[in-house]
Amino acid sequence: MSAKFEIYTDAQSQYRFRLKAGNGEVILVSEGYLQKVGCTNGIQSVKNNAPYDSNYRRLTSQNSKYYFNLLANNYQVIGTSQMYQSPTGREVGVNSVKVNAPNASVVDLT
Repeated sequence: MSAKFEIYTDAQSQYRFRLKAGNGEVILVSEGYLQKVGCTNGIQSVKNNAPYDSNYRRLTSQNSKYYFNLLANNYQVIGTSQMYQSPTGREVGVNSVKVNAPNASVVDLT
C-alpha cells in the first residue's frame, strides 16, 4: 500500500486532508477549509514543500510531546503532525512526509 492524501469533511462541514503513510498511519493533517478547492490547493502545497527540510518547524507541546508543522513559502502552516514521545520519533515523521507526500495519490472521501 502506498501513501495517500484523504480529503474529508469534519463535524463543522469544513474540508480537511490527512496524509497517510503506506501502513495507514496518519502522518500529517490540515486545517479546515471552507471550500474543497482550498483543500486541494493545500495538498498541492504539501507536495511542493514537503521535500525541503527548511519548511519544517520542530516543536514541543506544553505537555512535553514532540510534533512538527510543515510551512509553505509564505510561512503559513499547511500541515501538522501527530504527537510523538521523542524527538527521534518526530524525525521519523518528518522523513516520512518528505518521502511520501510528493507522490502520494489523492482520495476524495466527501
